[in-house]
Amino acid sequence: MPGGPRHAPRSRQPVVGGSIDEGKITDVIEPVVTAAGMDLESVRVTAAGRRRLLRVVVDSDHGVSLDDAAAISRQLSAALDTVAVMGDFPYTLEVSSPGVDRPLTDPMHWRRAVGRLVTVTVADSGAISGRIVSADPDGVTLDIEGDQKTRRRFGYALLGAGAIQVEFGHLPTELGATRDGH
Repeated sequence: MPGGPRHAPRSRQPVVGGSIDEGKITDVIEPVVTAAGMDLESVRVTAAGRRRLLRVVVDSDHGVSLDDAAAISRQLSAALDTVAVMGDFPYTLEVSSPGVDRPLTDPMHWRRAVGRLVTVTVADSGAISGRIVSADPDGVTLDIEGDQKTRRRFGYALLGAGAIQVEFGHLPTELGATRDGH
C-alpha cells in the first residue's frame, strides 16, 4: 500500500439503534481501497433517519479525482453487497478525499502536502508558518515565512497538527509558466 500500512480511525459516535460494526466494514473495504492504489483514511457510519450514511475517506499520492471517487465507490458498493456488514439497514455510501482542512498528523499527510503553505505549532518555537519543502519518515523541512525566509528541519515529535493555508493566486512555477503562454 502506498505510504505503508494504515489503520482506519473508528467512529467515536456509535450508531444508535443499530448493530453495525465499523471494524467489520473496514475489513471489507480496506482491501478494495488498497487494490485501487489508495489509502483508507477513515470510515464512519451515522444514522440518517431509517437509513445509515457510510462515509469513506480515501487518499493517494496523486490525489483523488471525481472519477477516482466514482470508481472506488462502485467497487466498494459491489464488495459491500456481497456481505452483510451493514445489517438490514438501507444505507447511502459517500466516498470522498480528506480535503484541504484535514490536519497534517501523519508523515504521509506532510509528504502529500509538499509545496503547500502551512501553519503548525512547534514544541520549541510556538506557532510558525512556512512552505513545506520536503517530508520524509523522520521529519519535515519548511521554508519559514517572515522577514527573511529560513529553511528549518523539524522532527515529527516536535510538531503539532499542521494546517494547510488556502492560497489564492499561488501557482507552482511550472504551472505559472504555462498559464501565461511563456
